[in-house]
Amino acid sequence: MIRFNERRQIFDIVITGLAGILSVCVMLYGVFHFGLNETWPELVLNLFYLTCLVMMWMYFFNRLKPDQFNYWCSVCLGVTILMRDILFAPPLAFNSLRLICLVLAVVLLLMLTYFYSRKDWKSYTKSNLWMICVIDMIIAALYNLDIYLEPADGYTPYMLTEIWIRPTITYGLVACFVSETEESNLSKRY
Repeated sequence: MIRFNERRQIFDIVITGLAGILSVCVMLYGVFHFGLNETWPELVLNLFYLTCLVMMWMYFFNRLKPDQFNYWCSVCLGVTILMRDILFAPPLAFNSLRLICLVLAVVLLLMLTYFYSRKDWKSYTKSNLWMICVIDMIIAALYNLDIYLEPADGYTPYMLTEIWIRPTITYGLVACFVSETEESNLSKRY
């Protein structure tokens, strides 16, 4: 028995899961290709991404309650933001791009913290939820721009893949959260 009934919701979760799994597999191949000494942060990030994907599938098949899913996915996503964008931020070609990405990462982390710390998280509006996804996509687009401004090397294809894993997972998580807010709004009407 699956949680969602609408084709749009099912499509969102399936596409997110498949794209996330494909991206994580590419990154795991990159970790083994370049060696663990150089790419250990990517391996740790991929473990958190895989955890989010597993929880998304468990939620999809009614194995996790919405509160559990909300809390643990927000925590995993927050840890990846903290690791990739703040603590181990990649060196960027331009300092202004680095500062913009850092500020957006802090804003995104604060939004997630505010979101999962709320007692009545279902009252979080759809626009607030989608803003989490939009900010994550802007961060990825800025990293993508920086990669195109710098000379390409052997790491470039892997970096382009890694940059878009989290926004893909964020899209799926927000799609799940939006479905919960829609259900709670429907139940309040009746």
